[in-house]
Order: sequence, then structure tokens, then C-alpha cells
Amino acid sequence: MRVLPPDVAAADDLAGAVWALGNFDGLHRGHQALFAAARAHAAERNVAAGVLTFEPHPAKVLNAPLAPLLILNAREKERGIAEAGMDALALERFDAAFAQLSPAEFCARVLRARLRAGGVVVGEGFRFGLHARGTADELRRAVPLVVEVPPVRQGDLLCSSSKIRELVLEGRVEAAALLLGRRYWVEGPVVHGDHRGRTIGVPTANVAVDRELLPRLGVYATVAVLDDGARVHSVTNVGLRPTFQSAADGVRFEAHLFDFAGDLYGRTLRLELVKHLREERRFASVDALKAQIAEDMAAAKSALVCSD
Repeated sequence: MRVLPPDVAAADDLAGAVWALGNFDGLHRGHQALFAAARAHAAERNVAAGVLTFEPHPAKVLNAPLAPLLILNAREKERGIAEAGMDALALERFDAAFAQLSPAEFCARVLRARLRAGGVVVGEGFRFGLHARGTADELRRAVPLVVEVPPVRQGDLLCSSSKIRELVLEGRVEAAALLLGRRYWVEGPVVHGDHRGRTIGVPTANVAVDRELLPRLGVYATVAVLDDGARVHSVTNVGLRPTFQSAADGVRFEAHLFDFAGDLYGRTLRLELVKHLREERRFASVDALKAQIAEDMAAAKSALVCSD
């Protein structure tokens, strides 16, 4: 997938492409529907299918104190868009000056001059430009093809980034997975901790997670995905480890991989959160903690029996 940094114009071979427009935080089922529509209409016209998105999230400029915690960081979002089969990703720098563009100016500067778009795909009710005055009618005056994709639902739940954030913060990762179309996951390099897990017979991988949206603290049944693609059932503590440390040390992701032997330090580990098992709590002794860990491992194995 070709990536166009801010202010870089589309090359000639992208002229006439069909672009999906939006923030696309989470790349959930609703976003996937827009991507599928862009790919289908692009194929009909024998042109490329692209994604236009904004960095940073507009809310961080327009109303920073109320800006949402992002489900994915920029690197993860870019990789996910590539995995969705899109041909190009155009990044638009969203700052105070950009926020002042009228809908007509946005269409002229971005869609026509920069991208030379042949079509755009947006969600129903998409708004853009100063004071969000731009509508699909404004887009139709700017480009030959405008496709509006209706909202996607799973049962009674609307597939939206805001709902997914709510579910993840509540630890309802099974429901979040229904809206995402995949499990909610975090990933990062495995780093050295204090090796206390080894001293109590339960070695753990400490995963350094770079993510704004963190799930509810507690113990989860998880699937650990190694950088070579191997999938290993696991149990993960997400929290502050109150038995051993203070909250000042921050949230840690500590995963114990079942039936695994090997050195993971420095490797990237993805943790798919399957089920929240219990809250994190402080234990009066190491023996009490060890007994609870044994229960957690049994509960995680039970939850993971049909997970894959």
C-alpha cells in the first residue's frame, strides 16, 4: 500500500481513484464496509481504492479535553488499512488552519487538487468542513461518484468507535469483538520486568503497550500471537500489581503463555483479549496470590477451549 504523507499529491496512477473518507479509529465493521464499497467501485472503474484520514484525530484539535482515547495508534491503523486490501492511504494534517476550511475549500484543495479523486465513499450523515457544514451534496458537486454507506449493526448495537471504547473500558471484550469484527488486541515488544513471576513458578512476558485506550484492569483469558504467527493460549494480568508495586509504576500487561518454552525478550507479542475473568486485587501473601493464579489459569483454559 502506498502512503501519501500530508501535503504530498497523488501521482498520476492514482488519478481518478475512489477514496473512503473518515477518521477510521478502530477499523471496525462499519469502517470495513466503507473499504469494501471503495474497493468494489474502484474495481468497476479499473482505478485504485484509497483511504483519506486525518492526523491527529480532529477532536484533539477542536476539543482536546474531550477527545476520545484512540483504539489504535497511527502505526496500527496504517497496517490495518493495508491488510484491508486498500491501494493507498492519504494522510491529511488536521490543525487549526485546516479546521477553518469551508466545505468548498476542502473539496477544491483536498479532493480535486491533491487527490484528483474520481469518487468518494462516506458513511451516511458524513459531515466535513468548517462547522461541519459539508454534506454529501457538497461532495457530489466536487467529484463524479459519491457513495453513502449505511450504518452497520450487530444485533441492537451500532458498530461505532465510541461504543467500542465504552465496551473495552468496561472489560466487555467479547461484545467489543462483535463490533470490531475481530478481537480487541494490544501489542508491543516484550521487555524485562522484575522476573518475580519466575520466582513463583509462573513466568510472564511483560508487553510494553503503546495504546491510548487500555482495557478495564483485571485478569483476562488471552491468545498470544507471536511475531512468527504462532498462536498460544495464555492468561494476562492487566493492571498495577497491587501485591507488589504502587500505582505510580503504571499499567502493565503480563502474560503467562501455556505450554510455551522460549525466549521472548525483544520480540513483538500481540495479546488478543478473549474474556475478562476477574478484577485485579491485592493479596495478603504470595501463597494466596499463587493459589489465585492457579484458579485464573484454569478459568482461562476453560474460556479458551473453543476460542480458535
